[in-house]
Amino acid sequence: MVEPLLRVLHEDAHLLAFDKPAGLLSVPGRGPGKQDCLSARAQAAFPGALVVHRLDMATSGLFLMARGAAMQRALSHAFAQGQVDKRYEAVVAGDLRQPAQTADGWALIDLPIAADWPRRPLRIVDAAAGKPSRTRWRVLEAAAGTTRLELAPLTGRTHQLRVHLQAVGHPILGDALYAPPEVQSLAPRLLLHATSLQFTHPDTGSRVALSCSPAF
Repeated sequence: MVEPLLRVLHEDAHLLAFDKPAGLLSVPGRGPGKQDCLSARAQAAFPGALVVHRLDMATSGLFLMARGAAMQRALSHAFAQGQVDKRYEAVVAGDLRQPAQTADGWALIDLPIAADWPRRPLRIVDAAAGKPSRTRWRVLEAAAGTTRLELAPLTGRTHQLRVHLQAVGHPILGDALYAPPEVQSLAPRLLLHATSLQFTHPDTGSRVALSCSPAF
């Protein structure tokens, strides 16, 4: 069951940030049973709040909303132009402590992603039809058979982090879409969490740094 409370992480005259629980939609889905979502809860508490980005239903963490149409346009543009520094944490199967990492500890997955039309809404790596998709990653901690990663997506494709990690042989624990059954069963939920957002405030010009620690 999804936690019914709305956890506010940041509030000012222009911006709102929330901690989205895993299992809650970002925006309404199709059908009467999919109308409960974080944006609807936020709009009930903060009339006029508008969506500027999304998180997968299974993903938890930082969810940003705008207060007013002008701020929504500015923030949506910032996301689209890659001006928002997004970070995630994930726990994946296997050991990623590999020489592929660079001197600063970060490595890059650069694999194009396309819709898997016969199995929608799934996505696949597709060298011919895929759109450019790039994810930076580094190891935070390695344990027996799993690795905790920090992820910095440089593009914003649907399911990008989940597809990229599966493609390199290290699916995220609890991933019901992309992990094999034995990896799905290692966690009760998808172990993927949006931990931080950094960007220039469109109204004040100051640097905004928001953070939200994962519960796993």
